[in-house]
Amino acid sequence: MARTESTILALGTVAPDFSLTDVVSGKTVRRDDFCSKALLVIFICPHCPFVKHVEQELAELETDYSVSELRIVAINSNDAVAYPEDNPDGMREQARVMGFPFPYLYDETQAVAKAYEAACTPDFFLFDKEFRLAYRGQLDESRPGNGVPVTGGDLRAAIDAVMAGQAVSTDQRASLGCNIKWKA
Repeated sequence: MARTESTILALGTVAPDFSLTDVVSGKTVRRDDFCSKALLVIFICPHCPFVKHVEQELAELETDYSVSELRIVAINSNDAVAYPEDNPDGMREQARVMGFPFPYLYDETQAVAKAYEAACTPDFFLFDKEFRLAYRGQLDESRPGNGVPVTGGDLRAAIDAVMAGQAVSTDQRASLGCNIKWKA
């Protein structure tokens, strides 16, 4: 497992557009489908131990914010040839087992991950209602094996600030996870 930190994309960056297929519904999903107070884009995959460590919290985020105007979308950009667990079937199974209520998109060309400068799984990008980046950091301090409970505290504080129309603290710690498995 290669421990990789997320890149620190500049706050205020406009969310790159995307048009990808949701592996669960088969529908095409676009960035502009998410007109709301906030959009959380999460890069994840089925096989990563860092994702497995937090995937229950990811499922709970949308449930906890379901009455708000937060929209969540997950994207898997890993090379599914080299990592077959991360193919659309593996993604569908992960979504089913975890009960992910949000779209789970497959970025086969890896163009979306490159546009977002995603580096690891999980990697979190929170945008405001104008699709401007407000937060790009860790879920919380928990990591596999460190004994710290998964709370989503850092990300939840950012979501709460964006939802309230307040500025998010610029003191943001990079996410840590497995590197995205880039195609050769």
